Amino acid sequence: MMKMLIVYYSWSNGNTAKIAEQMQRATGADIARIQTVKPYEGSYMEVVDQGQREVQAGYKPAIQPLAYDPSDYDVIAVGTPTWWYTMAPAMKSFLESQDWQQKTVIPFMTHGGWPGHVIKDMKRDCSGAAFGPSMEIQFDSNGGSDMVTKASAVDHWIQQVKTGYSSKAQSAE
Repeated sequence: MMKMLIVYYSWSNGNTAKIAEQMQRATGADIARIQTVKPYEGSYMEVVDQGQREVQAGYKPAIQPLAYDPSDYDVIAVGTPTWWYTMAPAMKSFLESQDWQQKTVIPFMTHGGWPGHVIKDMKRDCSGAAFGPSMEIQFDSNGGSDMVTKASAVDHWIQQVKTGYSSKAQSAE
């Protein structure tokens, strides 16, 4: 039977966490949050500036072990906020540490109006994986938690994921 894990990184307002948790409720998948070994500290703008430096340098922070082992799963949904037009450095650390052969990856990202090339970058770092439907979810551009993307679009995407995951799980039985 196919097993699904949702792995996400979320920092400021928890927007990515909200989407990951919504997907978890709909699919019943296991869920794990990426945490950096050294937490980000300072004001929102200080962390934004630090994030920019890290992205530009290609920095990959050390991350804590996850509550679940991704190698035990067939389908892995991965979610990240956009940090300077790409994924958060912590997500990059996670993606580059995994073997994606024979896995199906469902990438999703949150952003404040500047989606950049996050999904493309995530797919590049999941070399060897097959991909399910991806999703870009926009929240307000002030770093807030008001979702701009229609809730119905997110619901539709999660239903696609659930249907694809359920049909794969059924065909694997």
